[in-house]
Amino acid sequence: MINQEEKFKRTIGVFGLSANIMNVIIGAGIFALPAIVAASMGASSIIAYIFCGILMALIMLCFAEAASKVTQTGGVYSYIETAFGPYAGFIAGIFTVGGTLLADAAVSNALVNVLGSAHPLFKEEWLRLLFLTTVFFGLAFINVIGVKQGIGLVKINTIAKLIPLLLLVIFGWESVATSNLTIESFPDIQQLGKTSLVLFFAFQGCESGIVVSGEVINPKRTIPKAIFISISAVVVLYMLIQTVAQGVLGNQLPQFTATPLAATANVVFGPIGFVILTVGAAISMFGFLSGDILNNPRTLYALARDRVIPIEALAKIHSSFATPYLSIIVYAFLGFLIAATGSFESLVVIASSSILIVYLGVVFSVIKLRYTQKSNPDEFTIPGGLSVPILSITIILYFLSNLTQNEIIGTLIAIGVLSVIYALIRFSKIKK
Repeated sequence: MINQEEKFKRTIGVFGLSANIMNVIIGAGIFALPAIVAASMGASSIIAYIFCGILMALIMLCFAEAASKVTQTGGVYSYIETAFGPYAGFIAGIFTVGGTLLADAAVSNALVNVLGSAHPLFKEEWLRLLFLTTVFFGLAFINVIGVKQGIGLVKINTIAKLIPLLLLVIFGWESVATSNLTIESFPDIQQLGKTSLVLFFAFQGCESGIVVSGEVINPKRTIPKAIFISISAVVVLYMLIQTVAQGVLGNQLPQFTATPLAATANVVFGPIGFVILTVGAAISMFGFLSGDILNNPRTLYALARDRVIPIEALAKIHSSFATPYLSIIVYAFLGFLIAATGSFESLVVIASSSILIVYLGVVFSVIKLRYTQKSNPDEFTIPGGLSVPILSITIILYFLSNLTQNEIIGTLIAIGVLSVIYALIRFSKIKK
């Protein structure tokens, strides 16, 4: 492993990293999630949030320990590569970057659609492409000129997306009918598992938020703290949002599949509420993109830094800005290309299963690193021995067992193709 961390500026503190993680997790999904969950479980939806929150907390404990042991830039790629070598790191890194690029393409197009619903001009193809160009390359420019500027934009976006959600929670309680929250029957384990799988993907994003670990102040302490703060805050916020939406709309909630929170705000605040939450959704999407273009190019940088991929230019750090500028530009270009061509839809099926495999790799990395690396006193270690990692493995395998056949087949094909590519890369290195 090649270490270039001294060229980065460690400027990100607990607040900045917490905002970065929350910004990625709280994307566009929460604005549609309450109706999806209510359609499955009704008033008992809150049980699924508690259940999934506990499961996610166990997995995030593993992330916190791994991040405390491996503090250089790269996030989950670096944890897995350090523990299991370049092949496992290659698969994890490509899965992570590929999944986030697909998510960026989907979210950026959804953002254009939201703007198109407000003004028909955005439905014009030329303006759609111009808007996508401005978003991807504008965010790339901000992140090239410094991580301080990039994380500053993330902080602003996080606050901006939280304001309408918090207003809905605070003022929505007056319109909540307790009868709408009465749980008439508890869900069976199969129903709970299916709903929790949907929620699990709404909670994911921490893996992207901690990629900037090489630019974090005192990472052994800051990263675990930021993970705990952000995940706890997101779990509480999601539960409050679901409770208010269910309490206000009751049995009508599943009918508003596209805009359940906007519909709730329409009852609480009147027509202006619908507008506020729709604008909030647009801000949330933009914030998600700003976070991804800050974080995920650093995985590309780390892959090149460790020579896992043979593109040395991606490991270059700008002499003035101390950022992986070429990785940022390449990532933004790929994101724009996928979003503009619309070629992502057939590949989205792979994204959900690939992220679960990456999570599984992180948990196994924790176990491996405990026995292969000397522990330092200032590192975070999960209490209870191997109980939490083993529980986390069981949870992830359970979620994997609930995936569709197409998702499983698509993921296996992707692993096969990536394995061939990796073998060719290794062979070309040997030939040299």
